[in-house]
Amino acid sequence: MGVDVLEELGVSGLGEVSEPAFSGLVERHRRELHVHCYRMLGSFEDAEDAVQEAFLRAWRRRETFEGRSTFRAWLYRIATNACLDLLAKRRPEPATGGEVRWLQPYPDRLLDELPAGDGDGPEAVAVARETIELAYVVAVQHLAPRPRAALILRDVLGWPAKDVAELLGDSVNSVNSALQRARAGMREHLPAERQDWTGGEEDAQTRELVRRFTDASVTSDIDQLAALLRDDVRCSMPPTPGLYVGRDAVMNNWVEDGFEGMTGLRAVRTAVNRQPAFAFYHWREQEGAYLPLTLDVLRISGGAITEIITFHDDQFPRLGLPERLPAETA
Repeated sequence: MGVDVLEELGVSGLGEVSEPAFSGLVERHRRELHVHCYRMLGSFEDAEDAVQEAFLRAWRRRETFEGRSTFRAWLYRIATNACLDLLAKRRPEPATGGEVRWLQPYPDRLLDELPAGDGDGPEAVAVARETIELAYVVAVQHLAPRPRAALILRDVLGWPAKDVAELLGDSVNSVNSALQRARAGMREHLPAERQDWTGGEEDAQTRELVRRFTDASVTSDIDQLAALLRDDVRCSMPPTPGLYVGRDAVMNNWVEDGFEGMTGLRAVRTAVNRQPAFAFYHWREQEGAYLPLTLDVLRISGGAITEIITFHDDQFPRLGLPERLPAETA
């Protein structure tokens, strides 16, 4: 906060603050802490759990806040430790290649709630955007928990090394060493090219590519879809196992799954993780409506689709998407 929280409240310590007043203080930071935990965990639901645990810990330990750091930084420390504790308990199946089975999308409509930082310039805005993209979130999940925390705190939040060291209980040298390993790991798992998608600032070429992808998808035009994919395109569908790399492998998988010749599809455009996305609905005669099918999230580079991550229909409610589309939308 711009104003010291103790001075703002007119108290000498947070132990004097009522629970409703304290809740009001932490709620100001809920969205940014949730995004921080999402970067750490890759799961929207796990991030919810981590934030709730962080707020509970903050209330229980409120008397430990001495005003030496900002209230916001104090909350980030607690939230980061809540994530590290959750990661210590999590024993997921090993990821293969770039696959992360527990990955979930983050709706742009919630990212829009993030507060603008004081003096955030174009570079800070670019960092915030790039580090919420699915490619970045997936790459982070391949790092060990503590180097992961060091990377996010240093490279995303811009914390000084000494503050990260204090949080992790390590020396500055240890943090710098962990950071070097983490950056090397990110280079290994990040795509070679940063994606060109820039939300509302998309260029005409990107808009046309997205339109053609939608049209080809709802008509199940395999040949047209193939023409939009880069040779080294990657496709996955978490939490379903499997990562398909290369145009032929992706197209063969779609054909084997019976996508070719599929009819009765409709698409609703949305956006997650600052990337273009489409919710697909399938006509169900018995229901007399189009019902949720899948969500495709695109990564676009150099005028071609370089990655498609497909999520199941259980993600639709969180994204604020309709439960069904009526027949008259046809």
